[in-house]
Amino acid sequence: MDLILFGMQGAGKGTIGKSLAERYNLKIFETGGALRALSQEDSELARKVKSIIEAGHLVPNEVVMEIVEDFLAKLPPNTNVLFDGIPRKVEQAESLNALLKKNGRTYRAVILDIKEEVALKRLTTRRLCKVCKTIYPITYTADKCTCGGELITRSDDNPEAIQTRLKAYRDETVPAIALYQEGMIKIDGEPAIDEVQKLAFEALDKILK
Repeated sequence: MDLILFGMQGAGKGTIGKSLAERYNLKIFETGGALRALSQEDSELARKVKSIIEAGHLVPNEVVMEIVEDFLAKLPPNTNVLFDGIPRKVEQAESLNALLKKNGRTYRAVILDIKEEVALKRLTTRRLCKVCKTIYPITYTADKCTCGGELITRSDDNPEAIQTRLKAYRDETVPAIALYQEGMIKIDGEPAIDEVQKLAFEALDKILK
């Protein structure tokens, strides 16, 4: 069974997603990562994507679905997927659901549930490793990443930019999430990350183990 992971910015999707992928042997599909992987190829799809990006355009939904289908086609047999950061809009949710159905794949949606004020606090206080890109919350007090890299604040982690991103989530992604309400697995994303991970495992062990 595939998982579709939702959560507003600051919910901890990246960290929890990696934990879920490791525990349940899932391959993570994240659009940015898939685009980077394609950039190393010399396929027809890779050339199409490169031409779109080089022209300064956003990759359209139909091409994103081609990228998803290409990703699925390259998976070893009986491999399940964790979709992180996709779908972002209703149109994309409808396309993804149709694609998964066409490929005979079952899926459940998981949401890390946090309030906007929690998201805002986390995003304005977190730091990012300049080298390995690991994100650290305010509770991490060391000056360096565990890899030794310098910790910095992302340029778009300011209140104005964050409010813009949260509004996009409300306006675009929340309506997409509504399509998955039946069978949605809700995880409280507000406790410390270790507790969130524990809650996620408790909920998902029942269906994935």
